[in-house]
Amino acid sequence: MTANLLDYDLEGLAAFCERLGHKRFRAVQLFRWIHQKGVARFEDMTDLARDLRERLPTVARIQGLPVLAEQASADGTIKWLFDVGDGNAVEAVYIPEDDRGTLCVSSQAGCAIGCRFCSTGHQGFSRNLTTGEIVAQLWYAEHELRRRRGTGERVISNVVMMGMGEPLQNYHALVPALRVMLDDHGYGLSRRRVTVSTSGVVPMMERLAQDCPVALAVSLHAPSDALRDELVPLNRKYPLRELLDACLAYLPAAPRDFITFEYCMLDGINDTPQHAQELIALLRGHAGRGVPCKLNLIPFNPFPASGLKRSPRAAVKAFADQLNAAGIVTTIRKTRGDDIDAACGQLAGDVLDRTRAAERLARRRERLAVVRVHRAERTVEGQA
Repeated sequence: MTANLLDYDLEGLAAFCERLGHKRFRAVQLFRWIHQKGVARFEDMTDLARDLRERLPTVARIQGLPVLAEQASADGTIKWLFDVGDGNAVEAVYIPEDDRGTLCVSSQAGCAIGCRFCSTGHQGFSRNLTTGEIVAQLWYAEHELRRRRGTGERVISNVVMMGMGEPLQNYHALVPALRVMLDDHGYGLSRRRVTVSTSGVVPMMERLAQDCPVALAVSLHAPSDALRDELVPLNRKYPLRELLDACLAYLPAAPRDFITFEYCMLDGINDTPQHAQELIALLRGHAGRGVPCKLNLIPFNPFPASGLKRSPRAAVKAFADQLNAAGIVTTIRKTRGDDIDAACGQLAGDVLDRTRAAERLARRRERLAVVRVHRAERTVEGQA
């Protein structure tokens, strides 16, 4: 089978070209054609050597993901559903704002973490995406948006790995994808504008700090181990003390001098003044010096299987005010794209065969959350 060049960062593409008898500068040319210009036909890459253009179709391809569906929200948010084969699909979401355009990218088909408040976790885990499948979401969105706007200028300024899946449980595919996003010959995004969100896979946080430190967002959601064990089952493996230690260890390499903590607001579960006080004590008192951080409060997006409710607006504001008064910078995330199920925690990847998907979902829900977490832990330990 021919190689999909979306699977390669620049170093990988240089090695590929070297095997074909061509020097590194040819790989740079090829990389620019693919990522900066969005060209998928080798014959259109006019400054490549003729013999390379003629050879490439026999050994390589540039293969994106088929688009199964597109939905546009009233607020300008766009959600794409991509086919990744075998009845699986993943979603990416473009969120336009006045000063930036953000693409939320998926790293797995489904998710093994099983957080109570996340509909993606409730659908279970199918498989990791390849590097090419991660990159393909950005490749398609960037160049499709340019085409629609009639511009050659960059549209997507920020990428957040906050779509379907736990990025750090797909580490070996994630890091080359991040390098493509950051490379000046690719998308040229700054490290501050690429964010990896994690539920707390501590060993991979440590590796990311060494291999490709980008902005980090940690899904916290609770001020105590007892509550976080219920909401984020991975906490049973990596409890809060270990997680916050890993956050402190990440900061020297990070492009920002703080960690972003995500906190989904659940009515009567984690949103009381007492919870806020516990959270203040946790974040300001850890390791005797606290964790430099910003807190992002996320309104819960309900779905039937969760059994949870969104915190009232007044409770969210009071929670934020209490944290801000204690010196912890706290913001409330705007809900974007919720009319097309594109908001945080709603990406569930509808597939074409809804009957088969429902049957598969029912079987997966029969498994205990602990079983799903054990499978995730084995994956992480195998990658370490």
